[in-house]
Amino acid sequence: MSVRILTVEDDERIRTAVSLALQEEGWEVEETSNGEDALASFSRQPSDVVLIDIMLPGIDGFEVCRKIRRLGDVPIVMVTARSDSHDVVAGLEAGADDYLRKPFDPKELSARVRALLRRSKTIGATSNFSFDQLEIIADEGLVRINGKEVHLTRTEFKLLIELATNSGKVLSREDLLERVWGYDYFGDSRLVDVHVRRLRTKVEMDPANPKYVVTVRGMGYKLQTQF
Repeated sequence: MSVRILTVEDDERIRTAVSLALQEEGWEVEETSNGEDALASFSRQPSDVVLIDIMLPGIDGFEVCRKIRRLGDVPIVMVTARSDSHDVVAGLEAGADDYLRKPFDPKELSARVRALLRRSKTIGATSNFSFDQLEIIADEGLVRINGKEVHLTRTEFKLLIELATNSGKVLSREDLLERVWGYDYFGDSRLVDVHVRRLRTKVEMDPANPKYVVTVRGMGYKLQTQF
């Protein structure tokens, strides 16, 4: 089955270069130049991965990301030409799984897409877990808090599974980048921090004072097992 990638980029030169690089990998590419066309395309036929430029005419990339995230759990990569870290964090908070900063090497883009595609096909655990009021049914992809089901994105679920599998053990940001994103030679620790923050808003009663997903200062994160 062919892989379909939706690109949202208003610069024709960059859009063409990205499309050619992805097509060389054997993937089908749907090109769009603005958010409205991207949303219409995704509604007609959901893609396997979406690449979204932040600076777009009309609807900006953040809003496109939020709307696509509401439509499905597809891996999303935000692309930015800005050096401001606020944009990176805002893109991840909008629901993106990863980001790339322009200019980027087409090989790095392809490597990141491959990593996202691999992760979308595997969860990495089939065990079920229960920690006080937190239930994780890995083989069904379900998470419940106090008996109520909560929806996690694929990345959030994978992150929770890695922490649960190693419950009580501290995992560094580098460990989590490799285990969750599949990045053993590139990646940004902000990916981990923002996704932990998003995960906490869904599984913690008080995200500012987490009970389950706790920070071990100077080391990383762990899933608390003693209450």
